[in-house]
Amino acid sequence: MNARQAPEFPRWPQYDTSERDGLIRALEQGQWWRMGGDEVNSFEREFADHHGAEHALAVTNGTHALELALQCMGVGPGTEVIVPAFTFISSSQAAQRLGAVAVPVDVHPDTYNIDVAAAADAITPRTKVIMPVHMAGLMADMDALAKLSADAGVAVLQDAAHAHGARWQGKRVGELGTVATFSFQNGKLMTAGEGGAVTFPDTEMYETAFLRHSCGRPRDDRRYLHQIAGSNLRLNEFSASVLRAQLRRLDEQIALRDERWTLLSQLLGAIDGVVPQSGDVRVDRRSHYMAMFRIPGITEERRNALVDRLVDAGLPAFAAFRAIYRTKAFWEIGAPDETQDAIAKRCPNTDAISQDCVWLHHRLLLAGEQEMHATAEIIADGVAAA
Repeated sequence: MNARQAPEFPRWPQYDTSERDGLIRALEQGQWWRMGGDEVNSFEREFADHHGAEHALAVTNGTHALELALQCMGVGPGTEVIVPAFTFISSSQAAQRLGAVAVPVDVHPDTYNIDVAAAADAITPRTKVIMPVHMAGLMADMDALAKLSADAGVAVLQDAAHAHGARWQGKRVGELGTVATFSFQNGKLMTAGEGGAVTFPDTEMYETAFLRHSCGRPRDDRRYLHQIAGSNLRLNEFSASVLRAQLRRLDEQIALRDERWTLLSQLLGAIDGVVPQSGDVRVDRRSHYMAMFRIPGITEERRNALVDRLVDAGLPAFAAFRAIYRTKAFWEIGAPDETQDAIAKRCPNTDAISQDCVWLHHRLLLAGEQEMHATAEIIADGVAAA
């Protein structure tokens, strides 16, 4: 397998003179924090417009975006937040760090998105928020979630860390009537190394979030009259200038990734034992943060060995997320009053996906058709060896 010539993929992050010009612009404006400059303000307007949101607030990273959004939605001690069991740990820890209990529920075996029926079964009088995660840029069932939210009186927070530019039945993330959070960490679909954003459908919650992200201090305060408890989650001007450039090429990259995934998923589906992540016809724009596939029946040890083989062959491959309840971090604070085995029993799909799933970084989907064929051949060789 190592004798095969490794395909070449675009590097990530990508940048050109637009990022460089933005950094110089931020440098020369003479003010490098958001209260004195204009890069963060401009980026927030542009990002909100791009996602159909009333407001966007840029913050230090995606995890802080989740924490801030949850806090503004009333999450704290004595409350519960329903999260998919298959996700990056920040989805649960954002609630747990606020003193709330994170309640994991199972996901669909094909889309890897939250099982809305499982979420409905997990609702209690203490449930404050349901947090779907748009896994790999494939949006969760927002129609079913909207109905559940209305019926149960529980708010929805979209974890859209993978879903920049995605659409559900023609509606952008910010047009679905809920708060949503985004990440700009180094591997994400647009990046400044770190960074995050929260989009809001109404002005009142946005203004509360602005205060909380700036130590509770109003924009025009000169006397340290902090009005509300908060922290310093402000994004700096340099990061915002880079993100403005990244946003301008997002649509073109999404279109290319979608075209490449159409081909790659067909090639992967033709490999014996490989099942690519499925789609949803209601997601008319999928942003493709990851190219994900399963090898049902493989052991976790063999899956990990397969990932090593793929990396050695030149693919940007990774093992899928571990079920959040199978990490030590989940049990430190804010865990439900259940055993790990009890949660696992009601999350069989999560346990299986965590064991048999592989994902490829989205930069692979920015390469040519020839590289998609080479990728599928490498994976076929690796699966056969595994």
